[in-house]
Amino acid sequence: MRTTLVSTHLAAVVPTRASAPAWRRFSVLVAAGTLSLTSTACGGQDAGSMDHSAMGGSSAEASPSSTAGTPSSATTGSSTAVEAEHNDQDVMFAQMMVVHHRGAIEMAQMATTRASDQEVKTLAAAIEATQQPEIEEMTSWLQAWGEPVEAGSSVSGDTSGDTSGDMDGMDHSMAGMMSEEQMTQLHNATGADFDRMFLQLMIEHHTGAVRMAETEQQHGLNTEALELADSVVISQNAEIDQMKQVLAAMG
Repeated sequence: MRTTLVSTHLAAVVPTRASAPAWRRFSVLVAAGTLSLTSTACGGQDAGSMDHSAMGGSSAEASPSSTAGTPSSATTGSSTAVEAEHNDQDVMFAQMMVVHHRGAIEMAQMATTRASDQEVKTLAAAIEATQQPEIEEMTSWLQAWGEPVEAGSSVSGDTSGDTSGDMDGMDHSMAGMMSEEQMTQLHNATGADFDRMFLQLMIEHHTGAVRMAETEQQHGLNTEALELADSVVISQNAEIDQMKQVLAAMG
């Protein structure tokens, strides 16, 4: 029997960093409050066993790219100043998570029109509503830091792909990213088969995002980036639990 979705209160477990924009401190509350199960527990990834290669770099502590000072203003996407202090890990996290979020949004948009299960549709809509503002925020950080928004050659050494737009040309070796073949299979699926495949692929995709965020938690420097990483770990682990239960109910 399908478990009914109910609101939960995650405010007590969401770490709050003073300099982070207010909307992000409540993004987990909005998404997880809509989607969490009655017995949702933030299942998780063991940070100690995390694969640092998923971020396309080493596990060594990244060196600062700038020193603390007067925050620079983002040129687009944010009405508040962006904290200037950051390191290479923060840049890599933002660049790769922008690409990763775009992949999740493409899958979510597919589900809002093709899924037959209402819970799958609700989940997909929440993913898009949460991750699009995060893309805009990470873009504003990179612009303020004078870094390219597109990861380009910095993503797992791949210099051939354009990461803009849809999934075409993305580096699918990034943690949890779907291959073109998988995306085609999802696009061609219908009914319950689509729902089941969507959940399986999105669980894998979310797991990759959690691993990337855990790397940022361990090696990042920028307060705003660390706050987003905290949010990703909590919200996407909750959504993974949700999807696993929906998938199990399908039989």
